[in-house]
Amino acid sequence: MLVGCPKEIKNHEYRVGLTPGAVREYVAHGHQVLVETGAGMGIGADDAAYQAAGATIAATAADVFERADMVVKVKEPQPDEWAQLREGQLLYTYLHLAPDPEQTKGLLASGCTAVAYETVTDDRGGLPLLAPMSEVAGRLAIQAGATSLQTANGGRGILLGGVPGVLPAKVAVIGGGVVGLNAAKIAAGVGADVTILDRSLPRLRQLDDIFNGRVNTRYSTLEALEEEVFGADLVIGAVLIPGAAAPKIVTRDMLSGMKKGSVIVDVAIDQGGCFETSHATTHAEPTYEVDGVIHYCVANMPGAVPITSTHALNNATLQYGLMLADGGLNAIAGDRHLRAGLNVHRGRITNRPVAEALGYEYADIDQALRAA
Repeated sequence: MLVGCPKEIKNHEYRVGLTPGAVREYVAHGHQVLVETGAGMGIGADDAAYQAAGATIAATAADVFERADMVVKVKEPQPDEWAQLREGQLLYTYLHLAPDPEQTKGLLASGCTAVAYETVTDDRGGLPLLAPMSEVAGRLAIQAGATSLQTANGGRGILLGGVPGVLPAKVAVIGGGVVGLNAAKIAAGVGADVTILDRSLPRLRQLDDIFNGRVNTRYSTLEALEEEVFGADLVIGAVLIPGAAAPKIVTRDMLSGMKKGSVIVDVAIDQGGCFETSHATTHAEPTYEVDGVIHYCVANMPGAVPITSTHALNNATLQYGLMLADGGLNAIAGDRHLRAGLNVHRGRITNRPVAEALGYEYADIDQALRAA
């Protein structure tokens, strides 16, 4: 199979779908790899590094999209990219379709087969291709929140960890999954007063064991949520429903009870955000203010640290990517984890939460693959 990797074109996105090391693995499996010139510059990998790994360098993204049997990316295709996809072509990348009807229309019209990193599963019921970027985003959320809390950036002017004689900042983490765990690790590590809210008692018990009393855990009722959000200096939104749009946990009305200059970091913004007042921002203009509360809603947070993010992502995606390259549609049909990742196939939505979120008819995967 000819595997193509174009340069990412989303605002301030420096990651790349394939590292030179990943290219070597595809080549070792007997595949050809076509990489757009300059695609790896954000991680310090020049064209020569990709050529040494066995790739051919393409002059333009159009060359990659035109020739490749499978396109490997990081972020969801932008309008110029989905217009170049074609029927029968495999797309392997993050999609986050539930809050993005325009991209969904573009993918459906293209006729491509799109496997989304964020819905591929593993034997433990986890999301192994989402997890590494959730780890990065959770840790970055605290860095971003700490910076946004500085007065020069519109924040309250409070240091997360405080100093001797001065109380630390209060941090509320909504959601105890991978993002929430990693955000809490960093916040607690710098000395903040951290509370994690979640609706899974088994998960709260697990988190309590992990942190051994260094972090508070609280069952997320409406009352508990209000108390923690109103008392917090920094609120991290880390709620995920795989494939579906994120639920709006914090409403616009609740902002009036929050401290002026407090900060919201909405890590769920890729799935539409879990704060009612959230809308996607970029690394160029990461924050905005609503009712005196600073909102940080960058939709590609891990893109700020592309070397760490790209290698972490490739460590996770390579196994499944090789399966797709080796087996094509047969690999999807024969592996339940790749089946969970199939979101779009030849003009049909094959992921139920996406179909429900956007009002499309859900297409049974077996029937869709047989029809192909």
